[in-house]
Amino acid sequence: MSAAIPDIQGLIDTRRIAIDAVGIKGLRHPLVVQEPDGSSQSTVATCSFTVNLPHDRKGTHMSRFVGLLGDAPRAISAPLIADMHREMLVLLEADEGGIEMSFPFFVRKIAPMSGVSSLMDYVARLSAFGDREATHVTMGVEVPVTSLCPCSKEISQYGAHNQRSHIRVDVQADADLSLTELIQRLEAQASCELYGLLKRADEKHITERAYENPKFVEDMIRDVAHALGEEPRIHGFSVDVENFESIHNHSAYARLSR
Repeated sequence: MSAAIPDIQGLIDTRRIAIDAVGIKGLRHPLVVQEPDGSSQSTVATCSFTVNLPHDRKGTHMSRFVGLLGDAPRAISAPLIADMHREMLVLLEADEGGIEMSFPFFVRKIAPMSGVSSLMDYVARLSAFGDREATHVTMGVEVPVTSLCPCSKEISQYGAHNQRSHIRVDVQADADLSLTELIQRLEAQASCELYGLLKRADEKHITERAYENPKFVEDMIRDVAHALGEEPRIHGFSVDVENFESIHNHSAYARLSR
């Protein structure tokens, strides 16, 4: 039957225009995220798959991207997404391409004074890109934190304005660096980290901690860059920090790459 059905995307294209990236995006699929220490957690990822398309090919085979994931939850980690990238290039008969997966990732945290336990959620990413000769993998995460304004603290008779901030990082790192470790390194650079559940003693503690640890967006991104640069398992990174200002209707923002 398939022989009798024409393969339109397999036809020759005569416009002689190559396409840098073509594929699918917004595909949701269950995953099992595997950490280097052997722990794992189930989640649902939003995925995109792309490959290059030569000038003489009319289209790519979109259904093959979906077939990469199978019909069951797929285990994923930095080494496994590299394997998937190589598998994709062979399956799609492509020279180069990319995979991006973003997913909720949870870390159990202990409140600083009461010791109550709760889960914090983060948006994590795994990406693989490159050609048949080399696959490059990046690991990323968006970490919500608290920032407190040094200027507000200095000029005010009492109090200081603070706000929620997001630290977004993508790193090229050794396979033994876990998402949990990366999150903890980023949280340590904020005025204070966030928790899912706090008691009154915890609220007092973190309010005072933020007050004693004020940071501009410039301070935070420099501290993040220093912390990442000091980690020998990280070989390159990009980071941006956004403070959702509590006294303005705009954000303070900074970005750098190394």
